[in-house]
Amino acid sequence: MSLTSLGRWRRSELKVATVVVGVAAGAWALTADRMAGMNAGPGAELGSLSWFAISWLLMMAAMMLPAIMPAVIVCVRRAGRAGEAGQFVAGYLAVWLAAGLVAYAGAGSVRSLQFGFLAWGNAGRWVAATLIAAAGVYQLTPSKDTCLRRCRDHRMILRDHRRGGLGLGIQHGGFCVGCSWVLMAALFALGVMNLTWMGVVAALIAAERLLPRPAPLVVALILAGLSVSVALVPGDLPGFTTPGSHPPPAMQMR
Repeated sequence: MSLTSLGRWRRSELKVATVVVGVAAGAWALTADRMAGMNAGPGAELGSLSWFAISWLLMMAAMMLPAIMPAVIVCVRRAGRAGEAGQFVAGYLAVWLAAGLVAYAGAGSVRSLQFGFLAWGNAGRWVAATLIAAAGVYQLTPSKDTCLRRCRDHRMILRDHRRGGLGLGIQHGGFCVGCSWVLMAALFALGVMNLTWMGVVAALIAAERLLPRPAPLVVALILAGLSVSVALVPGDLPGFTTPGSHPPPAMQMR
């Protein structure tokens, strides 16, 4: 069930959609403000736990809310009240926040080991390229296919009368993390604080969920091309910040 299969939206549903789009737009603006002056390259410092948690939550709201619009509307339609949308979104973002905290802990653990070979001038670019390539390979796996089908098919939301909006949001968020966690890992390799690549990854995620036909193969090919570019010609990638190419900007963790 995609945007084209939702039929005519009721006025209350259009209001919910407008609010969700407004929240996503506001999250983009706040994210851009928080990222100003930050190192936008791969391997950048992630800041304190509290700073990262708030920034990650804003990023997920900005990147993911447009992609899950059909699910939000179906949840509202099932319950017959607009208040379900807020609970659904809260549960959904809570799952992504948990995933972000796991990524934060993993990145911190790797950084604490101080592996010199991970420097960009050594093996860093190859590690980043391999991570992006692995994300492309995952696009073609049964796990990706299963999670993507669950993300696109919202009949489960309509039939599930045991869970409220919060529970449905958590469930949908779990499938979404299973579908897109490697794309987020690729974003870390491209520069998790890079607004350009945040936009690219957000567009790929939205395309997978909203286009009439799933596009995992197309996304896999795009990731393969990015992997080769990061490994061989990172300076030619638009918006890509090559570590060490210029003095790091002053970090302002607001």
